[in-house]
Amino acid sequence: MDVFIKNGQIATKNLTPGISVYGEELILQDVEYRVWNPKRSKLAASLLNGLKSLDIKNDSDILYLGASTGTTVSHISDMVPDGRIFAVEFSAVTAKKLTRLSRQRPNIYPILGDATKPKEYLNITPKVDFIYCDVAQPTQSELFMKNMDLFAKPESLGILMIKARSIDVVQKPKKIFKQEEKKIKEKGFKIIEKVKLEPYEKDHIAFIIENSGF
Repeated sequence: MDVFIKNGQIATKNLTPGISVYGEELILQDVEYRVWNPKRSKLAASLLNGLKSLDIKNDSDILYLGASTGTTVSHISDMVPDGRIFAVEFSAVTAKKLTRLSRQRPNIYPILGDATKPKEYLNITPKVDFIYCDVAQPTQSELFMKNMDLFAKPESLGILMIKARSIDVVQKPKKIFKQEEKKIKEKGFKIIEKVKLEPYEKDHIAFIIENSGF
Protein backbone atom coordinates (compact mmCIF):
# COMPACT_ATOMS: atom_id res chain seq x y z
CA MET A 1 0.00 0.00 0.00
CA ASP A 2 1.99 2.96 -1.32
CA VAL A 3 0.70 5.85 0.79
CA PHE A 4 2.99 8.69 1.81
CA ILE A 5 2.14 10.98 4.75
CA LYS A 6 4.39 13.89 5.69
CA ASN A 7 3.86 17.33 7.24
CA GLY A 8 0.08 17.00 7.22
CA GLN A 9 -0.01 16.04 3.55
CA ILE A 10 -0.94 12.69 2.06
CA ALA A 11 -0.14 11.23 -1.36
CA THR A 12 -0.21 7.94 -3.26
CA LYS A 13 2.34 6.49 -5.68
CA ASN A 14 1.00 7.31 -9.15
CA LEU A 15 -0.02 4.23 -11.13
CA THR A 16 -0.04 6.34 -14.30
CA PRO A 17 3.00 8.68 -14.06
CA GLY A 18 2.51 12.09 -15.59
CA ILE A 19 -1.29 11.90 -15.49
CA SER A 20 -3.35 13.91 -12.98
CA VAL A 21 -6.92 12.70 -12.39
CA TYR A 22 -8.70 15.72 -10.88
CA GLY A 23 -6.10 18.48 -11.05
CA GLU A 24 -4.12 17.23 -8.07
CA GLU A 25 -0.43 18.11 -7.72
CA LEU A 26 2.14 15.55 -8.86
CA ILE A 27 5.33 15.29 -6.77
CA LEU A 28 8.45 13.62 -8.12
CA GLN A 29 10.77 12.09 -5.52
CA ASP A 30 12.36 8.71 -6.21
CA VAL A 31 8.98 7.94 -7.83
CA GLU A 32 5.98 10.11 -8.70
CA TYR A 33 3.27 10.71 -6.10
CA ARG A 34 -0.20 12.23 -6.44
CA VAL A 35 -1.23 14.62 -3.67
CA TRP A 36 -4.47 13.35 -2.09
CA ASN A 37 -6.93 16.08 -1.11
CA PRO A 38 -8.65 15.22 2.22
CA LYS A 39 -11.44 17.70 1.49
CA ARG A 40 -12.33 15.69 -1.60
CA SER A 41 -11.78 12.20 -0.20
CA LYS A 42 -13.09 10.82 3.09
CA LEU A 43 -10.47 8.06 3.02
CA ALA A 44 -7.67 10.63 2.86
CA ALA A 45 -9.32 12.50 5.74
CA SER A 46 -9.53 9.26 7.76
CA LEU A 47 -5.86 8.46 7.22
CA LEU A 48 -4.76 11.99 8.16
CA ASN A 49 -6.92 11.71 11.29
CA GLY A 50 -5.06 8.59 12.39
CA LEU A 51 -6.79 5.58 10.80
CA LYS A 52 -4.56 2.59 11.58
CA SER A 53 -6.34 -0.62 10.58
CA LEU A 54 -6.77 -0.12 6.84
CA ASP A 55 -5.71 -3.50 5.45
CA ILE A 56 -5.33 -3.03 1.69
CA LYS A 57 -2.55 -4.93 -0.07
CA ASN A 58 -1.03 -4.43 -3.53
CA ASP A 59 -3.12 -7.28 -4.94
CA SER A 60 -6.38 -6.73 -3.01
CA ASP A 61 -9.74 -7.00 -4.74
CA ILE A 62 -12.04 -4.18 -3.59
CA LEU A 63 -15.74 -3.46 -3.94
CA TYR A 64 -16.34 0.29 -3.88
CA LEU A 65 -19.91 1.49 -3.27
CA GLY A 66 -20.68 5.06 -4.26
CA ALA A 67 -17.77 5.53 -6.63
CA SER A 68 -18.93 8.88 -8.09
CA THR A 69 -16.45 10.24 -10.67
CA GLY A 70 -13.58 8.27 -9.14
CA THR A 71 -11.53 10.71 -7.03
CA THR A 72 -11.00 8.29 -4.13
CA VAL A 73 -11.22 5.29 -6.46
CA SER A 74 -8.20 6.62 -8.36
CA HIS A 75 -6.09 6.77 -5.20
CA ILE A 76 -7.12 3.25 -4.20
CA SER A 77 -6.17 2.27 -7.76
CA ASP A 78 -2.67 3.56 -6.94
CA MET A 79 -2.66 1.44 -3.78
CA VAL A 80 -3.63 -1.84 -5.51
CA PRO A 81 -1.51 -1.97 -8.70
CA ASP A 82 -1.95 -5.75 -8.85
CA GLY A 83 -5.54 -5.80 -7.60
CA ARG A 84 -8.97 -4.87 -8.91
CA ILE A 85 -11.59 -2.29 -7.89
CA PHE A 86 -15.22 -3.06 -8.71
CA ALA A 87 -16.63 0.46 -8.56
CA VAL A 88 -20.42 0.76 -8.23
CA GLU A 89 -22.10 4.04 -9.19
CA PHE A 90 -25.85 4.70 -9.48
CA SER A 91 -25.81 7.78 -11.74
CA ALA A 92 -25.39 7.03 -15.45
CA VAL A 93 -23.93 10.50 -16.10
CA THR A 94 -21.35 10.12 -13.32
CA ALA A 95 -20.56 6.54 -14.34
CA LYS A 96 -19.50 7.80 -17.79
CA LYS A 97 -16.70 9.79 -16.15
CA LEU A 98 -15.77 6.75 -14.11
CA THR A 99 -15.61 4.69 -17.29
CA ARG A 100 -13.24 7.22 -18.86
CA LEU A 101 -11.01 6.90 -15.80
CA SER A 102 -11.01 3.11 -16.14
CA ARG A 103 -9.55 3.44 -19.63
CA GLN A 104 -6.46 5.04 -18.08
CA ARG A 105 -6.43 2.66 -15.12
CA PRO A 106 -7.10 -0.97 -16.07
CA ASN A 107 -7.54 -2.12 -12.45
CA ILE A 108 -10.84 -0.15 -12.22
CA TYR A 109 -14.00 -2.02 -13.27
CA PRO A 110 -16.95 0.44 -13.36
CA ILE A 111 -20.42 -0.94 -12.59
CA LEU A 112 -23.61 1.04 -13.23
CA GLY A 113 -25.72 -0.22 -10.34
CA ASP A 114 -27.68 0.44 -7.17
CA ALA A 115 -25.76 -0.39 -3.98
CA THR A 116 -29.07 -1.07 -2.19
CA LYS A 117 -29.68 -3.95 -4.64
CA PRO A 118 -26.39 -5.87 -4.66
CA LYS A 119 -27.90 -8.96 -6.26
CA GLU A 120 -28.10 -6.93 -9.49
CA TYR A 121 -24.30 -7.08 -9.85
CA LEU A 122 -23.75 -10.42 -8.13
CA ASN A 123 -22.92 -12.19 -11.40
CA ILE A 124 -20.12 -9.74 -12.30
CA THR A 125 -18.51 -9.17 -8.88
CA PRO A 126 -16.33 -11.77 -7.14
CA LYS A 127 -15.71 -12.22 -3.43
CA VAL A 128 -13.47 -9.35 -2.36
CA ASP A 129 -10.84 -8.58 0.25
CA PHE A 130 -12.21 -5.16 1.19
CA ILE A 131 -15.47 -3.20 0.83
CA TYR A 132 -15.53 0.58 0.77
CA CYS A 133 -18.91 2.30 1.24
CA ASP A 134 -19.62 5.99 0.80
CA VAL A 135 -23.32 6.20 -0.08
CA ALA A 136 -25.07 9.16 1.53
CA GLN A 137 -28.59 7.91 2.23
CA PRO A 138 -30.68 6.88 5.27
CA THR A 139 -30.05 3.14 4.79
CA GLN A 140 -26.27 3.42 4.37
CA SER A 141 -25.47 0.95 7.19
CA GLU A 142 -28.01 -1.59 5.94
CA LEU A 143 -26.80 -1.51 2.34
CA PHE A 144 -23.20 -1.83 3.51
CA MET A 145 -24.05 -4.96 5.51
CA LYS A 146 -26.00 -6.46 2.57
CA ASN A 147 -22.92 -6.09 0.38
CA MET A 148 -20.64 -7.47 3.09
CA ASP A 149 -22.89 -10.55 3.39
CA LEU A 150 -22.77 -11.18 -0.36
CA PHE A 151 -19.24 -10.20 -1.36
CA ALA A 152 -16.84 -10.13 1.60
CA LYS A 153 -14.43 -12.99 2.14
CA PRO A 154 -14.44 -14.44 5.69
CA GLU A 155 -12.72 -12.14 8.19
CA SER A 156 -12.12 -9.45 5.57
CA LEU A 157 -12.61 -5.78 6.38
CA GLY A 158 -14.76 -2.95 5.14
CA ILE A 159 -14.97 0.78 5.74
CA LEU A 160 -18.29 2.57 6.13
CA MET A 161 -18.36 6.36 5.82
CA ILE A 162 -21.38 7.51 7.80
CA LYS A 163 -22.88 10.91 7.04
CA ALA A 164 -25.14 11.76 9.98
CA ARG A 165 -27.20 14.38 8.14
CA SER A 166 -28.16 11.87 5.44
CA ILE A 167 -29.75 9.67 8.12
CA ASP A 168 -31.47 12.34 10.22
CA VAL A 169 -31.14 16.13 10.02
CA VAL A 170 -32.68 16.65 13.47
CA GLN A 171 -30.85 14.25 15.79
CA LYS A 172 -27.35 15.04 17.02
CA PRO A 173 -24.63 13.29 14.99
CA LYS A 174 -23.22 11.65 18.14
CA LYS A 175 -26.56 9.92 18.77
CA ILE A 176 -26.81 8.80 15.15
CA PHE A 177 -23.30 7.34 15.21
CA LYS A 178 -24.19 5.28 18.31
CA GLN A 179 -27.45 4.15 16.73
CA GLU A 180 -25.67 2.97 13.55
CA GLU A 181 -22.94 1.27 15.57
CA LYS A 182 -25.59 -0.68 17.49
CA LYS A 183 -27.25 -1.81 14.23
CA ILE A 184 -23.95 -3.09 12.87
CA LYS A 185 -23.02 -4.98 16.04
CA GLU A 186 -26.48 -6.55 16.30
CA LYS A 187 -25.92 -8.12 12.86
CA GLY A 188 -22.77 -9.83 14.10
CA PHE A 189 -20.16 -7.51 12.60
CA LYS A 190 -17.27 -6.16 14.63
CA ILE A 191 -16.25 -2.50 14.58
CA ILE A 192 -12.50 -2.44 15.11
CA GLU A 193 -11.83 1.27 14.65
CA LYS A 194 -13.74 4.58 14.56
CA VAL A 195 -12.37 7.84 13.16
CA LYS A 196 -14.20 11.18 12.96
CA LEU A 197 -13.50 13.23 9.85
CA GLU A 198 -13.47 16.81 11.15
CA PRO A 199 -12.12 19.29 10.13
CA TYR A 200 -12.27 17.91 6.58
CA GLU A 201 -15.88 16.67 6.66
CA LYS A 202 -18.51 17.83 9.18
CA ASP A 203 -20.75 15.27 10.95
CA HIS A 204 -19.01 12.25 9.43
CA ILE A 205 -17.41 9.18 10.98
CA ALA A 206 -15.53 6.23 9.46
CA PHE A 207 -16.11 2.74 10.85
CA ILE A 208 -13.62 -0.02 10.03
CA ILE A 209 -15.69 -3.20 10.20
CA GLU A 210 -14.66 -6.85 10.24
CA ASN A 211 -16.80 -9.40 8.44
CA SER A 212 -18.54 -11.80 10.78
CA GLY A 213 -17.60 -14.68 8.52
CA PHE A 214 -21.09 -16.18 8.75
